[in-house]
Order: sequence, then C-alpha cells, then structure tokens
Amino acid sequence: MMQNRARILFILLSAILVFSGCTRKQAPTPSGGGSVTGSGDFGGNFVPDGSSDWGLEAGLEPRDPNAGFGNDGTYTDSSGKTWKMVEGMFPSVFFGFDSSAIAATERSKLQQAADYLAANPSTALLVEGHCDWYGTAEYNLALGDRRAESVSNYLGTLGITPIRIDKLSKGSLESTSGLDKTQAAQDRRADLILLEDL
Repeated sequence: MMQNRARILFILLSAILVFSGCTRKQAPTPSGGGSVTGSGDFGGNFVPDGSSDWGLEAGLEPRDPNAGFGNDGTYTDSSGKTWKMVEGMFPSVFFGFDSSAIAATERSKLQQAADYLAANPSTALLVEGHCDWYGTAEYNLALGDRRAESVSNYLGTLGITPIRIDKLSKGSLESTSGLDKTQAAQDRRADLILLEDL
C-alpha cells in the first residue's frame, strides 16, 4: 500500500514539474542578424513594421552619382552608359506578400525577356523592384532590392550575363496606400524595362 502511494506521489510531482515547465514563457530571442529569404511564409498576417533589421544587414549600395533617369526617356546605368528606355515591352513579374521568390507562373515572363535579350545582344535590361505600402520605407527599399536581385539571378540561369542587367529598388515609392493586401498585389512586382542603344 505504501509503495502504491509513493508511486502516485511520484507521478503527481512529475506531472506538476512538467506542467509548470510548459507554462513558463520563454524570453524573446535577440535578433541575431538573420535575414528574410523571401519565402513570404507569414500566414498572411505579417506586416513589416521596421522593428526588425531583416534583410537590411546586407545594406543597399549607394547609387552611382552618374546613374539616373533623364527627362528625355533615357537612363544612365552604373557604368555611365546612357540608354533609351522602352517601357511596356515585357510584362511585370509579380510577387507574393513579403516575398522575393519567383513563382512558377511568373517564369515564362522572364523567359520571354531572356529570349529577346539573347536575340538582341546590343540591348540591356533595367529591373525595378516595387513593393506595396505595407511596412516602412526602409524595409520596402530592401525588399524591392531583393526582388530586383531575384529577377536578375533568374535571368542569369537563363544565360543572360549580369553585366546586361541594371537593378533599381523603388520600394514603396510608387505604391498606392490604403489598399488591402489583395488589392495591393499590383504593387508587389518587378518591372522589366528594355534598354536600347541611343
């Protein structure tokens, strides 16, 4: 009888220790400089608020002072070469919320651009990364950069050398504020702008 009581007491004490350990809250893990990989798997409820430095630790390189847009529809790339911009030649590539991953449904658009560039070796491409209005300007600038980089990397797998691709993040600069996440999908994109010799 005494042995059964000792066993029951042992089981009860073990259960109390186990359950008390489960109810303790774990202290937050400090940010270790991890970065967002672009999977966008946040359950649809994540709104970046700038409280994290996700993806920002790599930083954005300052724009070359010689690069920029002319009032006459020209673009000067980071090497100083001036091009004529042809917008609307290729469809935009769209991304999921808080993602820089290229969906399978968007890859044919990049194949179309790669085929054109391969057939026209004197042309180049400007990839502009855009974001919706959710999140801070800094966060969206970094996300736009990752989107442009993702497009550039994918075009590289299709045989287009990186020297023919200039990348620019516009972040949420041209986004429409106040839209819900479904409506704002139009702003989560990379625009492909053809660059032709002058």
